[in-house]
Amino acid sequence: MKFLRLILLPGVVIYSTAIYIRNFLFDKNIFKQHEINIKVISVGNITVGGSGKTPLVIYLCELLKKTGYNIGVLSRGYRRKTSGYLLVSNGEKILASVEDSGDEIFQTARTCGIPAAASENRFEGAKQFMDDVKIDTLLLDDAFQHRWIKRDINLLIFEQNFLLDSSILNQSLLPTGNMREPFSSVRRADAIILNRKFSEKREIPEKVTAHFQNKSIFTASYKAIGFIDVTKNTSYSFIRALNLFKIDTTNQLLFIDHKNYSLKEVQQIRKEFYSTNSHSVITTEKDAVKLSTFAKELDDIDIFYLKIVLKIDHEDLFINFIKNTLN
Repeated sequence: MKFLRLILLPGVVIYSTAIYIRNFLFDKNIFKQHEINIKVISVGNITVGGSGKTPLVIYLCELLKKTGYNIGVLSRGYRRKTSGYLLVSNGEKILASVEDSGDEIFQTARTCGIPAAASENRFEGAKQFMDDVKIDTLLLDDAFQHRWIKRDINLLIFEQNFLLDSSILNQSLLPTGNMREPFSSVRRADAIILNRKFSEKREIPEKVTAHFQNKSIFTASYKAIGFIDVTKNTSYSFIRALNLFKIDTTNQLLFIDHKNYSLKEVQQIRKEFYSTNSHSVITTEKDAVKLSTFAKELDDIDIFYLKIVLKIDHEDLFINFIKNTLN
């Protein structure tokens, strides 16, 4: 796989040219941003993989709810089975299945109890969303690259481990590296969140932090708060979290991110469970929302997900930043 990504190195030039032209057209106002008549917060990243966007979105939703904002979340609904605009939740009840809405927006709607919708066209989706529900603040999930809507706050999140690994297979643009945009795009952000997940805080190399000058910088981490029964209600960091609880993770089944489970995979889980004489199955919350639809098939297995929340260090400073910028 590494060799294949190195072979694709010439493709980086093509990809970077396309990114440069697109951003140039937005910067010169040739591609015009649309304004909507409520406050807009964007959460995004410039890397592929799990930087922590969904935990940050959930954290922001809970925070804004507590401070009196009527918040709604709009996502593209990555890897959902539907297309176009879809109202996932009206804030009182879930209106769509996880398969139709996508696991991330479904998880956010279920966890926070707020209005949520999915739409590939964020501007048209935002207009329809505001017609459907009463909100005064719109949170755009994974929208750093989606520049068609003008936003009041542009939040950019990085995983700490990504910033520490300067290898060509990491800090290069796609298709060789893991970057959706170059570090120069950080200039569009209003604030940066450095997510160390379950790792210790490390000093970020100066050649990276040079791109963060004149930006508000906040640090964050994950906190595991307990195990939840999937039928009743993988990544490095998830396995690391389980090891912190001294849980035996020898027997693992690894599926791709945003996996759409079928009966075939459920039977595979059952087979592995019984063949290894395991006591229980533990998964991520994002996978749990999909596996919960197979509650009948898994009713003889104890299957749980690890509930993880994101915590911002010096939260009072972050709250003041959000309030002052929105007002």
